[in-house]
Amino acid sequence: MRHFLDLASWSDDELHALLERAGVLEHTPSTALTGRVLGLLFMNPSLRTLASFQSGMSRLGGSSFVISPGRGSWELETRLGVVMNDVAAEHVREAIPVLASYADLLGIRAFASGTDLQADVEDRLFHQLAALSPVPVINLESAIDHPCQALADWKTLDDLDVPRQGGRFVLSWAYHPKALPLAVPAAAVQFAARRGMDVTVLRPNGFGLPEAVMERARSAAAAAGGSVRESEDRGEAMEGAHVLYAKSWTAPADYGDAEAESFRRASLRDWCVGESWFETAAKDCRFLHCLPVRRNVVVRDEVLDGPRSVVVPQARNRMFAQMAVLEKLMASKEIAS
Repeated sequence: MRHFLDLASWSDDELHALLERAGVLEHTPSTALTGRVLGLLFMNPSLRTLASFQSGMSRLGGSSFVISPGRGSWELETRLGVVMNDVAAEHVREAIPVLASYADLLGIRAFASGTDLQADVEDRLFHQLAALSPVPVINLESAIDHPCQALADWKTLDDLDVPRQGGRFVLSWAYHPKALPLAVPAAAVQFAARRGMDVTVLRPNGFGLPEAVMERARSAAAAAGGSVRESEDRGEAMEGAHVLYAKSWTAPADYGDAEAESFRRASLRDWCVGESWFETAAKDCRFLHCLPVRRNVVVRDEVLDGPRSVVVPQARNRMFAQMAVLEKLMASKEIAS
């Protein structure tokens, strides 16, 4: 049985086949999943992931159902060995197998705990949840990964003819009023490295990504002929850049300590992406963001509303990339059975 939990467990040939299929599905109808059902378990909020999966499944001829614990269904408990005398009325050890019995594929979203950096970097909770499912599981965003977003981002760069070898990709930290998870930046640096690009993680002092994330990216870059480095110098990092991908994330040193993290980021409000950031970039440097984005906090209107922003096509590509994944997992399930 095949899952889609991360890009690392899929070969280059498999990823390229998914991207090629996503391009076909963008223009050619398919009813490959007629009669099939996708279950979606959202333990955290969503707009694009929810809408794009439901729309994509419908376009493939299938159907879907959505469960959001605590909002129309029981609160779910995830801890093992706990005495369930609080708000949670149901445990994932029963809930996930039951939901999977109603579906051919199961998507799960479960964000980071935000308290235990090591556990979140290892994605312990998500792997525990996925192991409970007797049907293929799709990672809809976990503590340290968002492979659906990464695959759509990869397609977006291919659509724009952004170079692979020699392409310069800058993943930049941006200001946000609260600490945010590591999943999207970790997925972004990984896919860009896997694509063979020269990747720079631009961030203030103290906001470097966890070493385990960077080491995985460096290994992927070495295999693909690219590179990965870090910088605090905006002008130098952006020199010749083809892509600027902005995202806020929490400072690893203050993980789980909201007060310390808030103090660390308080003086960094100028890390709001504006047109001045692109002075040393390639002329057609593109701006990406996974959305949702806080205007004039993370990025200024002039960038989001300007010609370099591709955040809407980027979001639209979520649907086509995920449709390719749905087809592939369903085919793998049928072969296995």
